[in-house]
Amino acid sequence: MYDKQREEEDEEKRRRRRFCAYWQCCSSLSPLVNGLILGALFGGLILAVIITLWLTSANKISTTTIMNISTATSITYHNVRHIVRRQLPIVRRKLDKQITAMVLMRVIVFVCLLLPYITYRIYAVNFPTSRSMPMAYAISRLIQAIITSIYIINFAINFYIFIIFSPRFRRQVKLVLVKKCWQRWKYWCCSINNRIDPGNNIEPCNSQTESDGNI
Repeated sequence: MYDKQREEEDEEKRRRRRFCAYWQCCSSLSPLVNGLILGALFGGLILAVIITLWLTSANKISTTTIMNISTATSITYHNVRHIVRRQLPIVRRKLDKQITAMVLMRVIVFVCLLLPYITYRIYAVNFPTSRSMPMAYAISRLIQAIITSIYIINFAINFYIFIIFSPRFRRQVKLVLVKKCWQRWKYWCCSINNRIDPGNNIEPCNSQTESDGNI
């Protein structure tokens, strides 16, 4: 049983190394080669031609991003299949499911927020707007600003996605905010309020001296 589990872990490590090597190669290739690779992986020749044209029309950033998304999705898919086959403890299985759900939802949200930007870039490259038409140029710039703002949300939405889809992550955030940050702030405020003012100790001494003098 132990040897079988060891072999499965070694196979998973080799699979991850292959995907990492694939990602590094695809990041340095041209859109034409990337389109052919994606078409060969997910479909036939027609799909390869469509993806190639799409990637060629888009910029290099979009090409690299698409390859990153496809690699992360493939790794997640193989990880899910591997988790189903393995016999793990219940707690470990729940944690793996939460991690898988977090990664899948991150990929889905990333694709949804990235598609408008890629679509606009393809349209802007193929149908550029001239400055001689002020109204059309202003509208295109406004659309570009809105779509770019939507795309930038990708860099700030990870925390909220993990909060929604991972109970363990919520517990960890609650632990950090309540148990550590709040307790430290509370201790700091209480320590300030409990400080002894030197002026409060002078008055009783003065009053006692006056009473002794009266006696």
